[in-house]
Amino acid sequence: MFVVRGLPILRCRSCGCVVLGTPRSAPDFSGFYPERKLAIDRGETPVDDITERDATARYTEALRRRGVSAGSLLVVCGAHSRVDTEVFLAHARANGFRAEKLDPAEETDPSFRSGSYDAAIMLHQLQTQPEPGGLLRTIHRALRPGAPVLLTVPRVNSWPARFFGRDWTEWRHANRLYFDQTTIQLLLLRFGFRDVLVRRDKRLYTPEHIYRRACDSPATTLTRAISLVHTLLTPAPGFRVRLATSGMIVTAVRGDLPEGPKCSIIVAAYNERNSFPTLMDALLKKDFPGTDREIIVIESNSNDGTRELAAQYRTQPGVKLVFQERPLGKGNAIREGLRHASGDVVLIQDADLEYDLNDYEELLAPILSHQALFVLGTRHGGAWKMRRFAGQKGLAAVVNFGHVFFTGLINILFRQKMTDPFTMFKVFHRDCLFGLEFSCNRFDFDHELVIKFVRKGYVPLEIPVNYSSRSFREGKKVRMFRDPLTWVWVDFKLRFSRLYRKTLA
Repeated sequence: MFVVRGLPILRCRSCGCVVLGTPRSAPDFSGFYPERKLAIDRGETPVDDITERDATARYTEALRRRGVSAGSLLVVCGAHSRVDTEVFLAHARANGFRAEKLDPAEETDPSFRSGSYDAAIMLHQLQTQPEPGGLLRTIHRALRPGAPVLLTVPRVNSWPARFFGRDWTEWRHANRLYFDQTTIQLLLLRFGFRDVLVRRDKRLYTPEHIYRRACDSPATTLTRAISLVHTLLTPAPGFRVRLATSGMIVTAVRGDLPEGPKCSIIVAAYNERNSFPTLMDALLKKDFPGTDREIIVIESNSNDGTRELAAQYRTQPGVKLVFQERPLGKGNAIREGLRHASGDVVLIQDADLEYDLNDYEELLAPILSHQALFVLGTRHGGAWKMRRFAGQKGLAAVVNFGHVFFTGLINILFRQKMTDPFTMFKVFHRDCLFGLEFSCNRFDFDHELVIKFVRKGYVPLEIPVNYSSRSFREGKKVRMFRDPLTWVWVDFKLRFSRLYRKTLA
């Protein structure tokens, strides 16, 4: 990518993590926050720093939202985070936690008790590890099933990282790895954690704290400017400001270690008598090498015999049938399918045969190889006229223009560069759903799913797929006048509405 103070910054093509090109030995941290370090060495607890006290309060609140407000707490410590760890320990013990320290280099310490801790926390530790997976295995063994873990790491695509570039203060010898939201979640999933939630770290700063951070960071244009401003200006007493930082607060819970991947294919079927048996037979014959699969059919009480055809697959291995009492819309059917899905990966499949099942391998590969969390099968293939209706050129032009309009609207509202957010082929890790609630029942669910994933921080990987559109005469169910108005309303509503369910907000 580039070089910072003689260190090459590289991006791994397989996992997407950013790494330092040259391994370094453990650096000397004696100058890191020297005033507070000396206080710790004297046995004093530094509790007078407003920024750190506020941060530790937010960390314990994040644990409370994940279901733990007291009990045994394992605090992973190290040279780089010694000061922050001591501040947090004092706060945690004052708030009812039985907090114990664990140094990753001393895992065999007699005080370490496997499977007995109610929660764990790592402050600025994971990015310093030459093998972060080893530390995650240690934490996984320490926690009881379902116990939460909280960690803080710099976010390589944060606004400070993008704005300051080579002058970003987190480019330092101590850090071996840099993560974004996707790569940190992929790492946690690989080592047995689930229900991952990533939030930006917004800290309460005082001018004095910002100045000390600048003094303790490598000399750059930014740190020199902060020192100059601090020298020339005297801030008002008690001045504080909350700012989004380079860091992210990541919480997850201990799950089971992953065994083999499983894919849940959700099929929404309503009045698809002509195509449904062909689709199901093709799905049952399709090979999924190295992957288990389940087919979840949501039949919405069709009036053309589709329900009777679906019932014939009741005894097929790996097929789940869900019969709805009445048709409530495609979105409602998909939401019902999500409630029944048990696979690590979810793939949405319509019953109308517009899409090619031969594209499955390419769509699933990035997720199964731990390179992506969210994949879209784009239908464009380089041309915007992807729908061609025989004898209905005018109608096809209107539909194609509508697709371009709504794609542009979503891209503008949510700062994306997607080409086909409304494709049926949406493939994602089931953990992406954690914390989200869905309410749309018709085709506006396509908008809701993509928008909420994007707002949560997932940038979709778009892969070209084969597509042959059917016309309205052949059974397309979109309502030309009602549905577009609903889409506009949903797009703007979701831009400003609450993202996570109330218990996590």
